[in-house]
Amino acid sequence: MGGTTYPSMVEEKKYPIVKSLPKFVVSHPTGNTFVRALLKQLVNQNQLEKFFTTIGFGDGTNPFVEYSCGGKRQYAIPDKIISRQWMPEFARLFLKGDQAKKRHKTDQTYLALDRKVSCELGNLNSLVLHAYEDGCHDSFSRAKELGIQCSYELPIVHWATARRLLCEEADRFPEWEPTLESTREPEAKLFRKDEELRLADRITCPSQFVLDSIPLEIRQKTPCQISHFGSPLCEPIHFERHIKSDNFRILFVGSMSQRKGLADLFKAMKSLKNEPVSLSILGQPSMPMEFYQKQFSEFEYFPPCSNKKVREIMKMHDALVLPSIVEGRALVQQEALSCGLSILVTPNAGGEDLLDEGITGHLVPIRSPEKIAEAITTMVVNRPNKEEIQNLCQKKAKEYSWETYAQKVIDFNLPNTEQRLEIT
Repeated sequence: MGGTTYPSMVEEKKYPIVKSLPKFVVSHPTGNTFVRALLKQLVNQNQLEKFFTTIGFGDGTNPFVEYSCGGKRQYAIPDKIISRQWMPEFARLFLKGDQAKKRHKTDQTYLALDRKVSCELGNLNSLVLHAYEDGCHDSFSRAKELGIQCSYELPIVHWATARRLLCEEADRFPEWEPTLESTREPEAKLFRKDEELRLADRITCPSQFVLDSIPLEIRQKTPCQISHFGSPLCEPIHFERHIKSDNFRILFVGSMSQRKGLADLFKAMKSLKNEPVSLSILGQPSMPMEFYQKQFSEFEYFPPCSNKKVREIMKMHDALVLPSIVEGRALVQQEALSCGLSILVTPNAGGEDLLDEGITGHLVPIRSPEKIAEAITTMVVNRPNKEEIQNLCQKKAKEYSWETYAQKVIDFNLPNTEQRLEIT
């Protein structure tokens, strides 16, 4: 299999930190998990000059953040190095209306932050600007003028691949087309995405699927790498906590759309109606619940909830099934493994490296309800080995750390690779 993998349980090499390591500027509107991991590593190594975001606070708890964002905009970095462009995001968070209006407000938020970064770059001393898809066209253009290296992170598959796949899904399942929002992005936004890639000096991706989707002409001229996301901490499994059930309980987590392959999962479940298998769904509906119940009525529904609650629900199940059509690297795969669940996923979920086939899970092609059903049947047969499988799944999750992810991004952007010397 192509791509970059990390060996398990290998003693990490130690490197001396060289004083001349470059400073970074990081820009992201909402500060996802992978952004936080990078920020933490940069601060620990005294390499972060400024973090540009929308709403965000560092150094302790801010009551406003706790109230408005559930603490999600709190960062473990000094508050003085956070630069905020809060007004467009504040307006978006409290907007009431249809999805089209919300998408427009989201785009406005990204553009406003991008403009702010481009205006302030000239006042900074950093050698590297690290930014993400949809949020760095103007700032990368300005960085080029200033001689600042442009480090780009593409967390999800390139838009052209996504559009092609999702348009095909709309033809396969016309009734599911309203759930495929990515097919309706404006052309101006897609043009900016490609310009961002063109301006990048380095490109980081979370999976082989994402890297392979980057246009060939970009890959041929711009260094690209895979840096796999880290896993959450694995809590000890108390087997007595699991619900006693005669059924093999599978769980789907994510937006309830055909982008995640939910229609294929429903078809697979229909073919298993005589098997001791039950389905639970945890996620945000894209359509009225009646739509899903018409497609397949025999599932238990859990609404979106906190990460803690998600983990509790996961531990009530035997396996995660995610037959995605378009992803980057679905973090829920590693969350499930860390909770002791085996996973049944497609290559497009971006987690091929997480699978020891038949042990930690199964890999099935996209658009294959029959293969999904076959793999679930195999899991049911192997159910007596549940405790052993749970331990192996947790062991697999532990192979991936956020520190490794972040350090790989940082090292990839060193102007001189000899700045970090291996100790033998």
